[in-house]
Amino acid sequence: MPLDIAHIQACRPQNRLHYWESLGSTMTEAGRLAAAGAPHGTAVLANEQTAGLGRLGRSWISEPEDGIYCSVLLRLSLPLTRMPVASLLVGLAAAGAIHKSANLVCDLRWPNDVLINERKVAGILTHLVDGCVVAGIGINVNQRSFEPGLRTAATSLRMESHGEVYPRESIIVNLLVSLEEFCEIVAAKGPAAICRCFAEASSYVTNRRVIIEESGATGVTCGLDENGFLLVRYDSGQVERIAAGGIRPRNSSA
Repeated sequence: MPLDIAHIQACRPQNRLHYWESLGSTMTEAGRLAAAGAPHGTAVLANEQTAGLGRLGRSWISEPEDGIYCSVLLRLSLPLTRMPVASLLVGLAAAGAIHKSANLVCDLRWPNDVLINERKVAGILTHLVDGCVVAGIGINVNQRSFEPGLRTAATSLRMESHGEVYPRESIIVNLLVSLEEFCEIVAAKGPAAICRCFAEASSYVTNRRVIIEESGATGVTCGLDENGFLLVRYDSGQVERIAAGGIRPRNSSA
């Protein structure tokens, strides 16, 4: 069924909602709204995306009615150098909404993968438009299967809950609430608080053997820096800040 936008708006009157039954990409539309000065918390939602965006130009599978496809504008009072923390903030919010909605515990793989049992249940993509963070969030909700051969094996809330079907509206409401809560944390306590929360929620931030996607180098993760970038100690002993790209668990095709 299409999303009940009236219900979501009634629960979250503080968020300005824009809804399409079918849309190329919520991020593209949200970027346009950000450039036009739309306020913090503006959300673009679609029942289906025909050109969903993933990281590094990859596509995001966006079948109608099964998932959540949204982009939210976050106007954070952070210097540009600290803006990478926004991606961690959004991942925490997505994991929090999933836990509240389905009582499922997520793992966070830096910088933008939300996992359950090492399978991807949600993805985050952020970029800046005139100083505004455009946060794209895709959550797999009621899918029953995924095509084989995906770069990261995928799962959904339904698959992880033995077939339980979830109302997407309540998850979206919980997501918007969770985003607001983490925005309040960063405003009150600064980026370091978000980094601490992310490190506590992620098995990937410390003492995890990983391979760097772009270079193929291997090492062990050793925390986050003050801007939310991952630190990796290579086998040579050198510690490097990973400022772009992503990581994979070593000796895994995940």
